[in-house]
Amino acid sequence: MALEAAETTVTMSQGSHISEGSQTRNRKSSNLSTRIRTDMDRHKGLLHDTGLPARSPEGTISVAVDAVALITTECITVTSAMRKHARWAHSSVSAILGGSPSPSKSRESIRQFRTEEKPSIEMSSVGMGSAQSDFLLGSRWGLRGKKGKSLQDDPLIAAFARLRNDLRRCTDITTFDIPALLHPFLQVIRSSSTSASITSLALVAITKFFAYNLISRHSPRLALGMQLLSAAITHCRFEASDSAADETVLLRILKLMEGILSGPGGDLLGDESVCEMMETGLSMCCQLRLSELLRRSAEMSMSSMCQIVFERLKVLEIEAGDNVESMDEQPREDPTPLKLAPAVDGTSVVPDPTDGETQPTAKVDDHEGTRKNTEQNQGSKSLDLPRKNGDSLAQRASASTVELSQPLTNNAEEATSIKPYGLPSIRELFRVLVDLLQPHSKQHGDGMRVMALRIIDVALEVAGPSIARHPSLAMLAKDDLCRHLFQLVRSENMTLLNESLRVAGTLLHTCRGVLKLQQELFLSYLVACLHPRVEIPTEPGIDPALYEGIPEAPKLARPPPSENSSGRSTPVPVRDRQKLGMEGGSRRPDAREAMVECIGALCRIPSYLVELFVNYDCEVDRADLCEDMIGLLARNAFPDAATWSTTNVPALCLDALLGYVQSMADRLPQDAQIEGYPDRQWLREQHARKKVVIRGATKFNESPRAGIAYLASQGIIDDPDNAHSVASFLRGTTRISKAVLGDFLSKKTNEQLLRAFMDLFDFNDKRVDEALRELLNSFRLPGEAPLIERIVEVFSEKYCSGATPEGIAGKDAVHVLAYAIIILNTDQHNPSVKDEKRMSYTDFAKNLRGVNGGGNFEPEYLQQIYDSIRTNEIILPEEHNTARAFDYAWEELLLKTQNAGDLVLCDTNIFDADMFQATWRPIVATLSYVFMSASEDVVFPRINTGFLQCAQVAATYGVTEALDRIVFCLSSMSAVAQDRPWNTALNTKVQRGKESVMVSELAVKLGGNFRAKLATYVLFQYVVRGNVKEIRGGWRHVVQIWLNLFANSLISPSLSRRLGLEPIPLQTPTHVIDRADKPADGGFISSFFSTISSYTADDPPEPSEEELEYTMATVDCVANCHLEDVLLETTQMPPRATKDLVLALLEQLPQDSSPAVIAVKTDRPSTPIKTNGHRQGHQGPAYDPSLVYVLEFITLLAIRDDTTLAEVGELVADALQHVIRNAANTHFMVLSRAVFYLLLLLQKSAIQDQSLVRAPVVLHMISSFSQPKLEKCAALVLKGLVVCIKESGTLRNEIINTPDFWSTIERIHSIPAVSPGVFSLLKAIVEDRAPAVTADNYEFVIGLLNSFANAGGAAAASQRQREPHNRRPQSQDQQPQARENDVFQRGEEAVSLVYQLTSRVPTLIEQSHLEKNEAWVTYWSPIFECLRMQCESPHRGIRRRALSCLQGALQSAELASTDHQEWTAVFSEVLFPLIERLLKPEVYQSDAAGMSETRTAVAKLLCKTFLHYLVTLAEWEGMMDTWFRILEQVDRLMSSGQGMSGMEEEMSESVKNILFLMKSDGYLVPPSSAAQDRPIWQETWRRLDRFLPGMRKEIFPDSGPGKEQRQAPQQQAASAGAGKYGEKTAEGEVAQS
Repeated sequence: MALEAAETTVTMSQGSHISEGSQTRNRKSSNLSTRIRTDMDRHKGLLHDTGLPARSPEGTISVAVDAVALITTECITVTSAMRKHARWAHSSVSAILGGSPSPSKSRESIRQFRTEEKPSIEMSSVGMGSAQSDFLLGSRWGLRGKKGKSLQDDPLIAAFARLRNDLRRCTDITTFDIPALLHPFLQVIRSSSTSASITSLALVAITKFFAYNLISRHSPRLALGMQLLSAAITHCRFEASDSAADETVLLRILKLMEGILSGPGGDLLGDESVCEMMETGLSMCCQLRLSELLRRSAEMSMSSMCQIVFERLKVLEIEAGDNVESMDEQPREDPTPLKLAPAVDGTSVVPDPTDGETQPTAKVDDHEGTRKNTEQNQGSKSLDLPRKNGDSLAQRASASTVELSQPLTNNAEEATSIKPYGLPSIRELFRVLVDLLQPHSKQHGDGMRVMALRIIDVALEVAGPSIARHPSLAMLAKDDLCRHLFQLVRSENMTLLNESLRVAGTLLHTCRGVLKLQQELFLSYLVACLHPRVEIPTEPGIDPALYEGIPEAPKLARPPPSENSSGRSTPVPVRDRQKLGMEGGSRRPDAREAMVECIGALCRIPSYLVELFVNYDCEVDRADLCEDMIGLLARNAFPDAATWSTTNVPALCLDALLGYVQSMADRLPQDAQIEGYPDRQWLREQHARKKVVIRGATKFNESPRAGIAYLASQGIIDDPDNAHSVASFLRGTTRISKAVLGDFLSKKTNEQLLRAFMDLFDFNDKRVDEALRELLNSFRLPGEAPLIERIVEVFSEKYCSGATPEGIAGKDAVHVLAYAIIILNTDQHNPSVKDEKRMSYTDFAKNLRGVNGGGNFEPEYLQQIYDSIRTNEIILPEEHNTARAFDYAWEELLLKTQNAGDLVLCDTNIFDADMFQATWRPIVATLSYVFMSASEDVVFPRINTGFLQCAQVAATYGVTEALDRIVFCLSSMSAVAQDRPWNTALNTKVQRGKESVMVSELAVKLGGNFRAKLATYVLFQYVVRGNVKEIRGGWRHVVQIWLNLFANSLISPSLSRRLGLEPIPLQTPTHVIDRADKPADGGFISSFFSTISSYTADDPPEPSEEELEYTMATVDCVANCHLEDVLLETTQMPPRATKDLVLALLEQLPQDSSPAVIAVKTDRPSTPIKTNGHRQGHQGPAYDPSLVYVLEFITLLAIRDDTTLAEVGELVADALQHVIRNAANTHFMVLSRAVFYLLLLLQKSAIQDQSLVRAPVVLHMISSFSQPKLEKCAALVLKGLVVCIKESGTLRNEIINTPDFWSTIERIHSIPAVSPGVFSLLKAIVEDRAPAVTADNYEFVIGLLNSFANAGGAAAASQRQREPHNRRPQSQDQQPQARENDVFQRGEEAVSLVYQLTSRVPTLIEQSHLEKNEAWVTYWSPIFECLRMQCESPHRGIRRRALSCLQGALQSAELASTDHQEWTAVFSEVLFPLIERLLKPEVYQSDAAGMSETRTAVAKLLCKTFLHYLVTLAEWEGMMDTWFRILEQVDRLMSSGQGMSGMEEEMSESVKNILFLMKSDGYLVPPSSAAQDRPIWQETWRRLDRFLPGMRKEIFPDSGPGKEQRQAPQQQAASAGAGKYGEKTAEGEVAQS
């Protein structure tokens, strides 16, 4: 059914004249319209003049007056206005009183008002005057009055009277019949005889009915009433008065249409009614003669109505359920198609879809021309809305003539006849709006397109997803809408461009699921337009390394167009190609900004870029849109982008880029949704395959054979020697150059490949030109004729390979015809050929005479070919650009959409890892550059958040390379992680009370640089903290910062406490200043003298207040970084991550080629050179606390657990050994710590049973230190050794049995600071339950114990030397003060430990497998030698302990044996030498007060020992000599004169005991006459008589020659008893001692 347009047109009746007053009024009206158009404030007043009441939020307004009275009042208001008009001035009294014929007649008149399908009011013809109209009116009613006119009621007035009469019997307005209620008002609206004011009153009245809810959903026959109302307002006519009043009526119509659609009966309207209202509204929007204000109001009303109309799509979807597509298949009851045709000046502005490709011929006048035409027609009396066919309603019938031929049906019939509007009207409205966008239509101005774009945008905002789900609507969006939009975005009209971009953005936002290839085309164009091909300018102070990764150009889905022409293409200038959209080209700055805003809006969709990555970047034949978009945003976020766009573009791009990062960060906590999405592994493989294909295609474009070989090596082409395999790839990819492909295929050597390529086409049921067009779409013909000939020949064979088409003689005929088509295509479309010179059909047919097997081709066949080529050039869209190029490319795109599939919408985070991996480089580069170049503070929080979120995403998904890059950038921007060491020579310590701060070069520079401080904070608090497990190469920069801060006393050495060590000593500041002792402000003179004094003293100048302030700022910054938390996290990293940190730390160690300090040893000392009067400092290895920090850190990391130790232990051990081997060039503080760390590592590795380093190697390195170096390192060396041997195990045994261990201990044991520790270590070895003392270390242990005992004696001697010489000797019972000294105590304990070793001697002898004599010498001799030496110690306590231990050792059960006689050496090598030493004056003088006691004790010990072993000695041949020597020693002792009181008595008793035992055992008896002479008797008494003359009489009272012979037998009998006695006596003596 054809729908008529509503358009205000002013017509002039015949015979009417325009008076002067009328002209004046018209001029005033014109001026008023002009003021309305220019002054938008008039809008409010005009809206108020419409009489529309304000709506409440609920949509209804309660009325305070009676509803019936209100309607009656409205009736009187309208009729009153009509009576004041000359036309109705003679109305009868019944019009006022409400008189009316019978009710049946009233209802009949109403019934007659209804028409068949669409109400239509027949009006008078154009040439009929008002008098004739009045006559017809009167004659119809059969009444006559003055001048032949009727005195009865006019039908318009009478209808109001009947309504009033019906209302008298109405008690509830909600039960009143709606058609009857609206009938009189609708008559007024449709009547052309009413004025604008009267029509306006009727519209106001109806508007009130809806506003006050007088017409509700439950009103009788509401559906019919809504249809009648829609028909009336869309066919409204009234007499023209002035433009302001006329436009007021039109404005009220617009608002009433809004109210109808949004009111209670809006969903009861039919498709026709909705189309009429939409047509009316669009016509007002398109009427250029109307004021700008009215057209804008019409546009707003259309937007509101479209919201309601398209919202109904959602209701229809609910009603249809899952079968939405069936809505398009439901047939309408009326077979007449809906057509919505808005008009301008009586001409349709959109083509009729049933008219094919025919375009309207009417032209659209410009605004000024239309306005002039309006002014010329101001004199007409009626203003009506003509239809698109130009037939005005005024030409059909008089406004007062009403057809009453259609009866009213009951409600049931109405319900079945009126079907609510649905998809047909919505689809027609959408089609018309889309058609208004046609870029090349001369019917439409840009203003119409802008209006249509705004309304379409509203429709998409409301029902975009629903449109995508309806096939018919989706097809309109995919084809016509996208086709027009993507051409409009190339417009230079900014208003049109902005609206086009907005609609395109909304379309992609809501319908992108069905716009896969369309979206690719649109975004590729934007990228091509916006991505600059200029280098990033170098900025001072910004390292270019920070912004590496910004793409120089977008990745292209296809190679750039070839500039080489084949001779058969149509040359088009570059500028024209850019306008056609095949290239991006340059755009105006404001256009670029609009495009960036569009991209930003799309990127704000959380899943948008993910979808781009999945649907495009991971598909081989699609563009890398995600990477291109990120690269585009990144490049345009640089400040220099403002030079080719606007100043807003960098900020917009940065905001979009940060939004992309934030969307990924927001998805991190979400659970992975896998179901319904592509497999991630498959996507990764596709992404990797795409990279290979792109690289292979690039190689192919440079060298086809090299490209094929590369693709075959990568598995893309199965067999490079298989023509079919190669052809399949070449045919299936879009990334190779069409020109290169054409040249490659046409070569003679590739004929087999050409035939295989041709076999991939299907030419069945296609004309030759169609088949040739399909073939040439895949490659470009080469320029040489022989090559073209070869291609055409193979094509001809392929075309005729199957059944020969009818009318074709054979392949030769096809060969000639194909060549002729190529020539025709060039002739028809080459711009250098003049039109009159182009080939006609006759010429074309003439050239082909007789080539079809000797005959001619059918004329119709040739005509079809000729017409096709003439109207549609055979082109390649990638390389040919004509006016038809876009359409041809679009048709190809639509064909590809059939196989491309729908877009995968990705509301998941499973693809974020791969996407971030592909896009992080430009993001980090942009953040870094903006961070360094930003000048506004508001930028930094956003950048910081961006760094944080990037770090979170990178750490979560394991993109370590990105995290390392972030660390590098922030470290570089912090300016702390520089490669060169900071100068610490001028470090100054400033003390303020109890607080102190180190002022250094680093602290001052960092504190004065806001960006550096912020970068440092962001690095540690946002990036490193919490992400330490994922950092790899970035540790190098973090470590540099740590070390620099540590070296400048900005972080504390807290690691040492975990190892049980003191904190690492820092370098001593060159100057210490106590600010508390100085006034805060000393003035200029004070500062001057301070500077002068510093200079003269060669001291660094005191730091200024500014430097101190910067230093404090640095201290605060470092404190806020919470580096201790970061360090704690590093100790909890997994082993693999720990290894990266260890490697970074090891990089900071000095290498062999460049040691930290190089010490040069000269042959002779040189005289130091004085500098500025100061003595030159000691030259030697410099102390680097950072080096110690590194060694300590890696050790702490390595020994954390067994897994970490296995991972990094060997690396750490090698590093420590490297430092130790270079001991000569290493400071002792570094060296000592390195030794301890290595020993600690050795102990941990032994526990974990890991062989990282051998103990003997470590001990040998330590023992090779020079004595001064070793003494300085002794404390930590000993501490490390104690750690290694404190627990029993293999390591302990290996260490204590290594000579280098004892060598080291021996070299350091005398150092006072470590002597206690060494002795404790030695004591633990001796007292250990496990046999720690072995044959390998026995002598070392004895020697060290002896050394400790000697040290005690030496200390005692030194102490006595310090005493005053005139001080009297202390008594024996008084303990010396030195007893309290630890040295003395260790000496005494050492002697005890030596004695304790006697229990180990038998075991050692047994294990040694030595001969008895060798074993005794090896194991007993060292003990006796040590004890002998300590028996002469100057320290009295040590001597006493030694004598006691010596006695115990001598009486050991394991000492003497009859199997060997080496033990007898205890006399000759121990006791006798001991007495010899004690008799020396110097020994005696070492402790004159106590040495006599020692002599007596030794003498007694000598006698007791002899007495103890007398029986055993009897079998030794040296027994006599030993006895004589004992007597000699006793003699010397007693004769020395230095013994103590009672000494002679004790020694006499000891000798007496021996003599009694010898007597009893028969060893010493008087000689008998019968016996031989006894030398022992004679010599014994000879010696004894000398110092003990009375002893003989006591032992042998009856001694004499005669008595001796007589008592011999008696003595022999008693010998046994005497021997026992003597033995008992000896045992008792031993026990007593």
